[in-house]
Amino acid sequence: MTVAIVTPFRNGQIDWDDLGKLVDWHVEQGTDGLAPCGTTGESPTLTHEENERVVAFVCERAGGRLKVMAGTGSNSTAEAVRMTKAAKKAGATGSLQVGPYYNKPTQDGYFRHFGAIAEACDLPLVLYNIPGRTGSNILPETMARLADQYPTIVAVKEATGSLDQASQVLALTDLTLLSGDDSLTLPLMSIGGKGVVSVVGNIVPRDMMALVKAAAGGNIADARAWHRKLFPLCRDMLGVATNPIPVKTAMKLLGRGTGELRLPMCTMDEVGEAKVRQTLVNYGLLK
Repeated sequence: MTVAIVTPFRNGQIDWDDLGKLVDWHVEQGTDGLAPCGTTGESPTLTHEENERVVAFVCERAGGRLKVMAGTGSNSTAEAVRMTKAAKKAGATGSLQVGPYYNKPTQDGYFRHFGAIAEACDLPLVLYNIPGRTGSNILPETMARLADQYPTIVAVKEATGSLDQASQVLALTDLTLLSGDDSLTLPLMSIGGKGVVSVVGNIVPRDMMALVKAAAGGNIADARAWHRKLFPLCRDMLGVATNPIPVKTAMKLLGRGTGELRLPMCTMDEVGEAKVRQTLVNYGLLK
């Protein structure tokens, strides 16, 4: 399990002390890996320089104690190449490459974009397909072309919400399939997925790891039990507002960070925060 970690802010600036504590906490929790500067890390409002600094900081703080899948995707191929090279230099284990957002490339555009990154840097690449954020879908056939031609493209973070599409990816490629939605981790693993890039892992990494390990080990009863326990947390908390607003709110309520976001993301109103609080109470994380 890889956790898509938040980027902590204080008074508009990155809170490096808090970020260091987050990395150390995940090491203590036994988290397998971290993905800084993804959607959950508010990458759209990080400058490219900040993105490089956060990745380098997380790599240094991790010190080989866990893996780092750096979010270095961009809707500019040249910038994605530059940030991916910087991540490799910083010691990242791999790179998370989101589909170019807003541009809405053709399928050939996707192929050329990811191919250019793979050719420029031999860091293992994980394709991140999230049409709800990017505006278009990387088709399974395109992923198959990429996997055939570029051996460093090793996995896909599947966040389409479609088990049909996930099944097609698995049928056409040998890519490792990772769930991009916490609530779909068990369904995706049931068809051949290998794990999750988790948001709820910012709060309960051990519980999500328990689900993944149970499913991977064929212990379906335990995996279902963890799915049922985690599902309300994923649905009720993460569904209240756009990610990462709810998870940052939850972390603040749990005494872990300021909960501060960068515009255009903004804090919840009292009603939304009360819903998040109640979800944490129902899960047993707050009284």
